[in-house]
This record gives sequence, structure tokens and C-alpha cells, in this order.
Amino acid sequence: MLAFVVLGLTFTNCSNDDSAIDEEQNVEISEVRLSSEIDAATNVVGDVVIDAYEEQEISDADRTDGQQSGLPECVTVTVVAQQGFREVTVDFGTEGCIVHGHLLKGQIIFSYTRDPEAQEILITYSLVDFFFDAKNIIGTKTLLKELSNENGNPQFTHTLGLTVIWPNGAQASREGLRIREWVEGFGSGVFSDNIFEVTGNWETTFVNGNTHSYEVLTPLRREVICFYFVSGSIDVQRTNFGGTFDYGTGDCDNQATFTSNNGNVIAVTLN
Repeated sequence: MLAFVVLGLTFTNCSNDDSAIDEEQNVEISEVRLSSEIDAATNVVGDVVIDAYEEQEISDADRTDGQQSGLPECVTVTVVAQQGFREVTVDFGTEGCIVHGHLLKGQIIFSYTRDPEAQEILITYSLVDFFFDAKNIIGTKTLLKELSNENGNPQFTHTLGLTVIWPNGAQASREGLRIREWVEGFGSGVFSDNIFEVTGNWETTFVNGNTHSYEVLTPLRREVICFYFVSGSIDVQRTNFGGTFDYGTGDCDNQATFTSNNGNVIAVTLN
């Protein structure tokens, strides 16, 4: 998504006579595009772990015939249950399975100590031969669930630590925190009414040493029935460029804006 912003600025602000600047900006455009792909992978990995965890924690007494899951039938979930402990394997197979619009292959294995009285649950996950749209994602990290945050809502803090390898050999790593507050739909048993707000900050580092930094300024509102964030803003800083990316005020559409540090406002159509 951010690639479209940078692309527009490149053709507006670059001098065609300066090939060195053009080459540098083309590299940065490519890196922003790759970073946006890591964003998508991070979102889906978090979704899968949370979906599978919540599914395991629904007791038979609470389960209804209309209970919905965020995972499709092509996903195989296997549970090793011991007293006070769960290990869950979410298997997408070697051929892959479409989840939230992306082809996933391999496994996500997570475990946690089960304590219904605990206010916080630490979930540790590992990615095993895991591929996201042909990209190899490597990592072992955690999700901390708070049963009730200061607003009285469930909250997941995702510690990011992933390495992404593209089919062409490009590689990048992602570090940081994403905090997802479950603001609507919790406990309803209906997947489609879930609404989350995402905050946090993270960095993407490429093998050439270039680093892109992101910090959420206004919580990113995610309604699961919409492919895009419907509102919220992010501060974006990278090698020679920065600004604020804004998703709007609540409409489910593919329109956003980018305001650069020098005040230029660019309308953006999201992919």
C-alpha cells in the first residue's frame, strides 16, 4: 500500500536527470513494497493464532450450533491436551490453504499454560516450514493475552520477530510490538462482528542495512468484514522520506491519504 504513495512522490519530485537519486528511490520503493507484504503476513499469523486459541478456549457448554470460526475447513487443527497445558498445531498442508485471502503452507505450532483464573495468558508460537504467498516466514515469538485491559476489553500484545525470505532471494526482518484490542464482538460466537483496534510500533530491516520505522498515531480500526483498515493513522519514517499514512474516518473502502513531512497530501488507492 505504501508503495503506491512512494511511487507517486517519486515521479512528482525526482529529477529525471539525476540517475543516482532515481536509483536510490527505486530501491526505497521496492523496500516499502516488500515491507507492506510483511505487514500482511504479520496480520494473518496473529489472526490464525488468536482464532485457534479462542476456538480451544470455548467450552462445550458455551459452544452453540451457530458458532463460527475464522479458520476455513481446509485447515487441520490438532491439540495435545495435558493438565493445565495445551499445544496446538495449525496445519495448512503442503499444497496450502487459502486463509484471509492468502495462500498459507506449513504449520503454526503454539502452546500455553491453561489457567481459567489467570488474567494474562502467554502464548508462544513457532512457524514450521511456513510459507505465506510463496514467501518463507521464519520465527518463534509470543502473544500475550490480557483477559481485560484498562477499557475492560480482551487485548493481545504481539511481540514481533520474523524473518521473511522471498522466492527471488530478497530478505528482511521485522521487530517490534503490535497491540490488538478486541473492542466489539467478543463472546458473541459470531466471527463476522469482531472489531479490533491496533496500536504499536515496529521496524523492518533489510539485508543492505536500510531500516523502515512505523508507529501507530491513531488506532487502526479493523472490522473483519472489511479487507482494509477503516480508520487510523501511522507515522512512517525511512531512509530519506517520511510522513503520515491515514486510512480515513470509518468507511470500508480502498481510499487513504499520505501527508509527507513537507506537507504534501497525496490521495492513495489501496491494492
